[in-house]
Amino acid sequence: MEYYNFNETLYDITEKYPETIPVFVSKGFPQIGEESKREKFGKSITLKNALFFKKINLETFSELLIDAIEQKRDRSLIDPESTIDKSKADTLKIEGLLPCPVRIPLTESLEDFIDDYKKDNNYEIQYKLKAASMGLDWLKDILVKEEDDKNLSDLFISAGFDLFFDEKLMGKFKERGVFKDLTGFNKLNPMFDNDEIDLKDPKGHYSMISVVPAVFLVNRNELNGREIPKSWADILKPEFEKSVSLPIGDFDLFNAILLNIYKKYGEDAVSKLGKSLLESLHPSEMVKSAKKKTNRPAVTIMPYFFTKMTKGDGPMVAIWPEDGSIISPIFMLSKVEKQKKLKPLVDFFASEKVGEILSHRGLFPSTNPKVDNRIPDENKFMWIGWDYIYSNDIAALLSKCEDIFNNSIGEE
Repeated sequence: MEYYNFNETLYDITEKYPETIPVFVSKGFPQIGEESKREKFGKSITLKNALFFKKINLETFSELLIDAIEQKRDRSLIDPESTIDKSKADTLKIEGLLPCPVRIPLTESLEDFIDDYKKDNNYEIQYKLKAASMGLDWLKDILVKEEDDKNLSDLFISAGFDLFFDEKLMGKFKERGVFKDLTGFNKLNPMFDNDEIDLKDPKGHYSMISVVPAVFLVNRNELNGREIPKSWADILKPEFEKSVSLPIGDFDLFNAILLNIYKKYGEDAVSKLGKSLLESLHPSEMVKSAKKKTNRPAVTIMPYFFTKMTKGDGPMVAIWPEDGSIISPIFMLSKVEKQKKLKPLVDFFASEKVGEILSHRGLFPSTNPKVDNRIPDENKFMWIGWDYIYSNDIAALLSKCEDIFNNSIGEE
């Protein structure tokens, strides 16, 4: 959906969508935050020209504006069941979250698919796919009370570990064999199907359509003689205590970081990660952290997507960890009892078209074997592994890691 065009003035955009004002202010347009200056300044410059002068990527900044607009629209949907009528037996129902940078193009593609699907099928398709920034509490509240899989939606999409592996949530249904990987892929993208990393669920419950990689954004002006960290082990060194900004608010990615650090380096490493924390920033704030007057982090850990917003001539440099970018998986769960009706829908979400939207527009590498993820072969990934997942209580392990991390914050 198009909310504005790049030739509109900042004033016109903020008049239509006041929720975008904080985005402009956070990216270096303080005049937009002051009512007395917003009209005069905002009417004098278009979005395209404003971003050109600031050397800010137009497409990436636009995603932030759209995210703010979409969040406002989502919050207006007070009823958590507002878009899903689960009483209809002849309806396929989809619920979950989509990554903010690609939510709109994915939703538009889904609408096109639904239009075509209706031509050949009697089934209706209803969906409730919120922006990832809205969080999963609305869905967790439903799942924790639900015991009958007949009342579940037919397909779920979301990132992270806690929703899908917690035995109080989706885990209890997975154990009953409610879900099955319906993608039909014998092999995933070569990037994720090799001797070093294999994202294909050996038990055939989960489909993984994409991943969210975590990378380092290093402020060279704040290193103060320290070498640029090249690995996760470097981040845990004493010299980086109280020097790192972590994506704590991004629960899916932060949980993936906690689990992988615990698995690879142990409890003490999770404690060291807590000691490294300077503060938690939203990725869009991390990118501009070099302009902060105080508490400037030397390193920020963020989704790969947001590194597109950095200026090439600035002090910020993106580092892909040598020991692998920790990934948060984007899962898809499909009901086995509806597999015949669901198969076209599963094929859509696992398709090359959707994979290219995820990979090329969001920098979320796709598992579709035909997608060119445009990531150098030397860039590795760090994945917790299915053997580890199936041999541990992931929800309990996450709780343990969170306790270790929280107890170490502020320790000398």
